[in-house]
Amino acid sequence: MNRILITGAAGFIGSNLAEALIAEGHSVVGLDNLSQGDLRNLAACQNHERFSFHKGDIRDATLMDELISGVDTVYHMAAFKIPRYSSALDTLRVNTHGTRVVLDAAARHDVHAIIASTSDCYGRNPAVPFHEQSDMWMGASSVKRWAYAVSKMFDEHLCYALREHSKLRFTIIRFFGGYGPHQNLTWWGGPQSVFIGAALRDQELELHGDGQQTRSFTFIGDNVNGLMRCLNNDKALGQAFNLGNTREITIEGLARMIWRMAGVGEPKIKRISYRTFGKYEDVMRRVPDISKARELLGYEPRTDLEQGLPITIDWQRRVMAENAGGNA
Repeated sequence: MNRILITGAAGFIGSNLAEALIAEGHSVVGLDNLSQGDLRNLAACQNHERFSFHKGDIRDATLMDELISGVDTVYHMAAFKIPRYSSALDTLRVNTHGTRVVLDAAARHDVHAIIASTSDCYGRNPAVPFHEQSDMWMGASSVKRWAYAVSKMFDEHLCYALREHSKLRFTIIRFFGGYGPHQNLTWWGGPQSVFIGAALRDQELELHGDGQQTRSFTFIGDNVNGLMRCLNNDKALGQAFNLGNTREITIEGLARMIWRMAGVGEPKIKRISYRTFGKYEDVMRRVPDISKARELLGYEPRTDLEQGLPITIDWQRRVMAENAGGNA
């Protein structure tokens, strides 16, 4: 069995991945600075003999070198996401400098680095479904919405450059719309998080623009399954993979589906102009071509929205009740 480091271990993907790896018999070292993650997500791991946790930052080169030197594989899941309501500076700094520190240490110690990228890298490209060689179309650099995609594109280029320079062993995973237990309950976690919270509170579901933009949503179990298929797999080395569900749904369609499952009566829909966010540009369609992951990893998403959303809603209802109790 492997000894594995997960950065962003207290986050959505990292915590679910940690549970699955431990269940498979691996030893897991978790790292998180807890700026976005929550230790409650690691409750099932915390007291396990094959799990240890370190609070720290991926930009700490000394810490990263120490942790990576003792493992076989690093899953680099730590990142800052689209700066919708915040400064782009943290997104750029964490995702570029932090990933450079992680990859430099992985190359030094010959550790396989499996890194989280994003479907956002495909940007404004209208030619869906996206395959791994699809063009990446970014908007103007004056629009901070693209900072996340650009930072992840830098990370991907860094992987290929380090492979040439220092024989880095890497795998890139481009995630498409993950959801499920341990998801962040704000917009950081995605529209489904906010819609579920609003429906459970009997509040309006806020749609950005006309709500006709589409996404493909992937249950966390399917994402974790794909990540684990990269472990000890020579076919994954030096490759980028789309991981996601190929079903396309409008954001309004998602909102109405969630209301039917979690709300009462007719759905309360409120449309929000993009002008609220300043110079914000949305992506109108985002659908993956997962042929490569099917062929090389044997990957196949198994959980549809009608199955995954009720699980997610039940989990989020419990967390919201706990939070309310803690604030009483």
